[in-house]
Amino acid sequence: MDNSTSPAVEFRGVSKRYGATRALSRAGFTVARGETVALLGHNGAGKSTAVDLMLGLRRPDEGDIKILGMSPGQAVASGRVGALLQSGGLPDGATVRDVVRLACGLYGGRRPVSETLSLAGLADLAGRQAGELSGGQSQRLKFAVAIAGRPELLFLDEPTVALDVEARRGFWSVVRGAADQGASVVFATHYLDEADMFADRVVVLSRGSVVADGGPSTVKALAGGRTVRCVLDAPDPRRLLALPGVQDVQIHGNEVILRTGDADQTVGALYTSIGGVRDLQVTGAGLEEALIALSSGKTA
Repeated sequence: MDNSTSPAVEFRGVSKRYGATRALSRAGFTVARGETVALLGHNGAGKSTAVDLMLGLRRPDEGDIKILGMSPGQAVASGRVGALLQSGGLPDGATVRDVVRLACGLYGGRRPVSETLSLAGLADLAGRQAGELSGGQSQRLKFAVAIAGRPELLFLDEPTVALDVEARRGFWSVVRGAADQGASVVFATHYLDEADMFADRVVVLSRGSVVADGGPSTVKALAGGRTVRCVLDAPDPRRLLALPGVQDVQIHGNEVILRTGDADQTVGALYTSIGGVRDLQVTGAGLEEALIALSSGKTA
């Protein structure tokens, strides 16, 4: 059967429960061939469960999942899917080169060992044992295993956790290169700047349901209003929430982040009613604000 025209991912009406906990509730989205899609949501929103289901690691309670036109298990067994997950370990006693050689061998040498090591930024660590790697280096080794077979579809669950800025930049350069060559990419991340920069589409999950699906700019527009940031000596959340136009308040130490439907009124009241305002900034809503608004049901 020719599955080349099927979407990379079809996730339709999928529900999954763990005992009394509802992880997903009739969630649905698709991923086109060559598309890069970010799954966003707070902890417990259902992102990791969705990735596990798409890889066939778990079975849905209801709904239908097709990966490259096949069942998840068939797609993974075909060798056309790569994955970097939060779970799973590495053989501590094996060298980095041995792990990568094994991964490349499993895929019939589609990508040479030396190329895989280089792409993952591991060429200088090839002789080191996996058990001696730092957290970021271990993550890069998992990435090398994920790309060893030149996958048509790549799943990445919090892929840049433990990576420094330079390593994150190198990682996304490789992912974009794969996407430019036609690979589809699905990634879950808490780094919203990565979703904004690298995703063609953003799917937002909240309490197991899809609450937004569109390009980053489209999803950001759902938040409405603007964001006011400033520094206050002793921010009082109740007084700030009572300011005109304010829809949401976040406080991090002395830093205050306000989502407002009327920035002019909010800023004016900050100076007249609160006082002591420093480092004021007013910006359009970003993905962070959109995620907060969508998760709380307070979209425009």
